[in-house]
Amino acid sequence: MTNALEYNSERSKLIIPEYGRHLQKMVEHAVSIEDDEERNKVANSIIAVMGNMNPHLRDVPDFQHKLWDQLFIISDFKLNVDSPFPKPTREMLAERPDMLQYPENNPKYRFYGNNIKRMIDAAKDYEEGEFKEALVLTIANHMKKSYLNWNRDSVDDDVIFEHLKELSNGKINPKNLLDEDLSQASELIRGGGKKKYTKNTKKGGRSKGGRKRY
Repeated sequence: MTNALEYNSERSKLIIPEYGRHLQKMVEHAVSIEDDEERNKVANSIIAVMGNMNPHLRDVPDFQHKLWDQLFIISDFKLNVDSPFPKPTREMLAERPDMLQYPENNPKYRFYGNNIKRMIDAAKDYEEGEFKEALVLTIANHMKKSYLNWNRDSVDDDVIFEHLKELSNGKINPKNLLDEDLSQASELIRGGGKKKYTKNTKKGGRSKGGRKRY
């Protein structure tokens, strides 16, 4: 009985641990089958088992492609079966993906974010009028809010206006365009804290004053 024990140190390494030891043994058995028809039949059965581990995705075409790729990877690319998708190679698996190119549209004022810069680029091409004035005012308030999130100290509206003019390459001058001031700092950062609730509530969700609480 002691000789029949199998230790992890004596087992082959799990190639995709998420599928477990038993499925890898099934794949190893499929590789050892000499009959082509039987081997293809077993491979399709293994794909069904792999799909049952993710039943909400097993009928999605892209997911089926992924399952077949993983089947060949688990077999160490030794499995010779008819696949409905192109077979992956060891070189494809070892190939490193291309580096992602991250946009650096606004490295000087990063606290505003790229979305603010896109809004400014769109607003500067609008015709002069009420719509453009309302849009610029909204953008300036967003910029002020972003500035306050980065620096909790108060900020003068003229600083925001200068940044907006600079980011628009001089095409937007808020000092000449806007007829009203920006929102107060307390209004822009209001609601950031958690709401506090009292424990003195009566049955039915009403407070002592009789007002219903939601």
